[in-house]
Amino acid sequence: MAIDTQRLGDFGSGGSGGDDKYDENILPKGAVLQNRYEVIKVLGVGGMGAVYLTQDLRFSGVTRLCALKEMISTTPDPHVRRLAVQSFMREANILVQLNHPGIPQIYDFFTEGVRSYLAMEYVKGSDLEEVLENTQGMLKEEIVVDWAIQVCDVLMYLHGRDPAIVFRDLKPSNIMLRDQNKIALIDFGIAKAFEVGQKGTMIGTEGYSPPEQYKGVADPRGDVYALGATMHHLLTKRDPRLEPPFTFHEEPPILLNPALSKGTNVVIMKALEYDPQKRFQSAGEFKEALTETLKMLEEGTSPPSAGAGTQALPHAASTTLLTDPTPTPPQPFPTQPYPPQGTYPPGYQYPPQYPPQYPPQYPPPYPYPPQQTAPFDGEEDELNDSILPIWKFKCEDEVRGSVQADRDKLYVGVYDNNVYALDLKNGEFQWKYPTEGGIATKPAVYKNTVIFGSEDQIVYALTDSGRLKWTCPTQGRVRSSAVVEFDHAFFGSDDHKLYAVNAQTGRVIWRFEAIGPIRSTPALGDELIYFGSEDGHVYAVDLSSGAARWKFRANRGVTSSPALFEDLVIVGSSDWHIYGLEAKSGYVVWRHRTAQQVISSPVIVDDAVYVGSADKQLYVLDAKTGRVQWKFNAEAPIVSTPAVTDDAIYFGTVSKEKGELISVNRKDRKIRWRFKTGGPVPSSPLVVDGIVYIGSTDHYVYALPA
Repeated sequence: MAIDTQRLGDFGSGGSGGDDKYDENILPKGAVLQNRYEVIKVLGVGGMGAVYLTQDLRFSGVTRLCALKEMISTTPDPHVRRLAVQSFMREANILVQLNHPGIPQIYDFFTEGVRSYLAMEYVKGSDLEEVLENTQGMLKEEIVVDWAIQVCDVLMYLHGRDPAIVFRDLKPSNIMLRDQNKIALIDFGIAKAFEVGQKGTMIGTEGYSPPEQYKGVADPRGDVYALGATMHHLLTKRDPRLEPPFTFHEEPPILLNPALSKGTNVVIMKALEYDPQKRFQSAGEFKEALTETLKMLEEGTSPPSAGAGTQALPHAASTTLLTDPTPTPPQPFPTQPYPPQGTYPPGYQYPPQYPPQYPPQYPPPYPYPPQQTAPFDGEEDELNDSILPIWKFKCEDEVRGSVQADRDKLYVGVYDNNVYALDLKNGEFQWKYPTEGGIATKPAVYKNTVIFGSEDQIVYALTDSGRLKWTCPTQGRVRSSAVVEFDHAFFGSDDHKLYAVNAQTGRVIWRFEAIGPIRSTPALGDELIYFGSEDGHVYAVDLSSGAARWKFRANRGVTSSPALFEDLVIVGSSDWHIYGLEAKSGYVVWRHRTAQQVISSPVIVDDAVYVGSADKQLYVLDAKTGRVQWKFNAEAPIVSTPAVTDDAIYFGTVSKEKGELISVNRKDRKIRWRFKTGGPVPSSPLVVDGIVYIGSTDHYVYALPA
């Protein structure tokens, strides 16, 4: 696959400030090629070479800028190198004949040693990937459809050549946006003259490339597929490079952006058909369908979708502050049973509608039926084979989130829509607070306040007696647990935003928008806050302002929550890696590959990283180098975050039918005990005063001797 060009914003000198691995190959500022092209700066670096901004010295009276695209042959075989140069010259002769307003003009081409160059028109502007990243909310549908129509014009011109030219690497970063909303297709380094039935080397970008291109088939209908993938990305902000290949049919754009018209959704999905015979058979057909769709959008006759698109939250309406001191008369909790998973109570709208009185105002309840708490009576069932619980408490649905404690109470969110407060020592029920959605987050305790998010799209703050202090609505499910420091709470949402709110009032201080949902729990440094996103990036933003400082791109989503160690940010990814990143810059210091995705969050104790993986291993890595010190086979996937004490490690496991809480000795690395539950254990354990607290999807919260 082609390696994406890296934009080097601070590489203006042309020879310093870049990654060391490129320095030896990059031409310095002032270098002159062919006695004609003087290097001004580096525009970007890719897998085949660099792209330079140069001045054409033959035009002494005026400034004529050129983009010089470099392709370096790295093969030591002179015969292979000679064939590569011949192929380059052959394709360059074809490209130099192109003449279309949507294609940069090729001025010249030449070879010097192992380097071959295309001198082409320098296109000012931003590519569509930059435009997408810098846009708050969603791009306008009409604008994206218009861009696609312009791209179709370019493809029709290329495919109509004799022989046809297949672009083969269409994606947002290869489409430049010029003045007056006009586009230009750039990076013709891999464009290929095509003859019917001819097969060539597979090349392109994973996620955008059609399935047949992986078999070496270059076909104009492949460009149709890539344009459909590009439109899907632009209209949903769902990066296809981070998704399993060829899964667009599982998430039509209208599911990710409900504001889209049905017409646009249908056109994109036809372009993305796996079978080339079912796609638009030409760029011309694709253009006709897009033109009709745009006409309907402009006339207002296109059938709208059922939902509304993502909108930016106005600051004034972002938080509900409840200051009425008047106590609510006591009333019992609702008695209706919790609905089966995936359904909602009668009259409930999803997402919640504002501004009805929300959330429902329930007082701290009267004591709950005591039979919910079950101190161990010596008759435990056969599941628990090597350790007995001190007590267990049965909830009305699965416990997926992790528990938290203050001095005398244990707090836990449950998928029966409630947060429970239990007595820390005996598990007796204290109170519960109802929301309108399941709760998968770990409550945060700060100055007698309990803060947690719910899948009803709200973050709640309660007193430690269960009374509501404030709420902060978001526009997506909240699966990111809050972190509270400096009187501020920081949390993410499926609406792609990281929020910083005043922990006492709930007032939003700032928001940062990522490309995808944020389910990772943030980690706070001295000046920056770090978090992962399902868009496959680890972000670092300014703690006081929310301004972006850097982002690191993994190959899959980052649900794992970062941990800080000295000058490193350590985090796992669904791309099967654990990364050690430089905290100030995001550069990779080390990485360790596991055999499956890493959802578990790392815990760092005594210079060692403890983290689980879906490959069933608990890894213990050197925090400075990422080298494996030892690992433990749990015989089941681990998504739980370990708890580490002086003597032992505790973590949960998940399997289809049941799970376990396992304790491993830190010194001899042998299993101390294992406790089986009646369901998977994604929850992370908490150890307080010699007791381990853990929740399970079998509906129980357990207290076990450490």
